[in-house]
Amino acid sequence: MDRRNFIKKTGITFSALPLYSATFQLKSYRIALIGSGWWGINILREAIAYGSCKVVAICDVDKQARETARTEVEKLSGDKPKLYNDFRELISKEKPDITIIATPDHWHAIPAITAIKNGSHIYIEKPISHTIEEGRAILNAARANGRTVQVGTHRRHSAHNTAGMELLRSGKVGQVNQVKTFVNYRQDPGTLQPDTKAPDGLDWDFWQGPAPKRNFNPGIHPRGFRRYMDYANGTISDWGVHWFNQVLWWTDEKYPKNIFSKGDRYYKTDGADVPDTQLAIYEFEGFILEWEHKMGAMNDNEDHNVGCYFYGSEGTLHIGWRDGTTFYPHSKNQKIINIPHQLNQPDGQNIKECYADFISSIEQNKRPISDIEAGYYSTNISLFAMISYKLGRSIQWNGEKEKFVNDNEANALLGKEYLNGWSLPG
Repeated sequence: MDRRNFIKKTGITFSALPLYSATFQLKSYRIALIGSGWWGINILREAIAYGSCKVVAICDVDKQARETARTEVEKLSGDKPKLYNDFRELISKEKPDITIIATPDHWHAIPAITAIKNGSHIYIEKPISHTIEEGRAILNAARANGRTVQVGTHRRHSAHNTAGMELLRSGKVGQVNQVKTFVNYRQDPGTLQPDTKAPDGLDWDFWQGPAPKRNFNPGIHPRGFRRYMDYANGTISDWGVHWFNQVLWWTDEKYPKNIFSKGDRYYKTDGADVPDTQLAIYEFEGFILEWEHKMGAMNDNEDHNVGCYFYGSEGTLHIGWRDGTTFYPHSKNQKIINIPHQLNQPDGQNIKECYADFISSIEQNKRPISDIEAGYYSTNISLFAMISYKLGRSIQWNGEKEKFVNDNEANALLGKEYLNGWSLPG
C-alpha cells in the first residue's frame, strides 16, 4: 500500500494534515520499534503516516510478533526493517534517531536508557517505569544527554481533555479541593490456566529479563503481564497514569505528601497477583486526590465508568474517554455542558497528535507536551499507592528529597533487585 492509499485507508483528511510533516516524502528519521505487540504497532502506524521517517528495525522476543510487524511496515511504507531479538544488538548496529519503547513495564527502563545514551530520542509508553528509581534514571538520562523523550499519555492531546483543562483554568468550575480518578469496568473473573511450554519462537527467558524466573503461562503473554507484579503494577498503573497525568496537568503540585492505599483480589480467579479492587487516597497541599477501581462491577448508578471528577464550588467537571468531557453546574439555571470526544481508531486514542508533537519538539528543541518529567510524576502517583498497598499502611513522601519520611521499609521499595545478570545502565 503506498502512502496515498494509506491516508485513505486510515481516514486522514486534509483538515488533519497540518499535524503531519510538510515534507511528507522525506525520510529524515531512522526509527526503531522495541516491543511490536498491539500497542507498539498502533504507535508505529502513526509514525509511518506522519512521514519523514524510515523504519530501520523491529525488536521483539516473540518471533511471530516481530515478523507480523515487519509485514505491516512493508505494506504501509515499503520499508524493510531488520528484525532483532535483542534490543542491545539493535541499538548498537542501527543507532536509530528515534526509538519507540512499547514493551511490558519491567522492560521500559533498560532499553530506554540504553537508547538515550546511544543518541536516540524516545517515544515511551506509560507507565514509564516499573519502579520510582527507574523513572528517575530515565529522566536523568534524557536531561544529561539532551534527548527528547515523549510519553504516550496521549490524552493530553485529546481535544475534550484540553477543553476540560480550559474550563478548570477559566474558573467556571470554581475552587476545586477534591478530585476522584477511577476506572470501573465489569470483567469476567477469569480462569486459572496451567503453566505450559513457551510457544515456539518466544524467547521466554529474555522476555522475563531482570524479573524472577517462572514457567510460561498463557495468562501472562501476550497482554496479560499487567496483572503480575513482577512485570507491572496493575490497573492503577495502567489506567491510573492517564488520569493522574490529567490531575498534574491541572495543578502546580508535582507530588502528594501523604498516601494510603488498600485493596485485594476479591473477584478475579485467574491466578494473577495485583489487586482487582483498590482504593487510594493522596493528600496534596491544596486538595485531596482519590483513586478507585473495581473489576467486578461498573458504576451502573453513576454517569461515568472511567475518568476523573473535579469537584468544584461551582459544579462538577468530569473528564472522560469515549464520553468526552461534561460539566455539571450546581446552579439549576445553567445547562450541562458536554464536549464530545475526538478520538482516533483503532482503540479510541490520540497517538497521532502525540507523535506529531514529539517530532515538532525534536525539530524545535523544546519540551514536548507529554514530556518525560510529567510522565515521571504521573507514574510515581501510581507507584506510591502500590508501595502503600504492599506495606499495608500509610506512607509520607518528601518530594524534594524523593524519599519516604523516616521509613526505611518504604524506601527499600523505591527500586528493585535486578536478576539474571541485568542492571540499569550506569
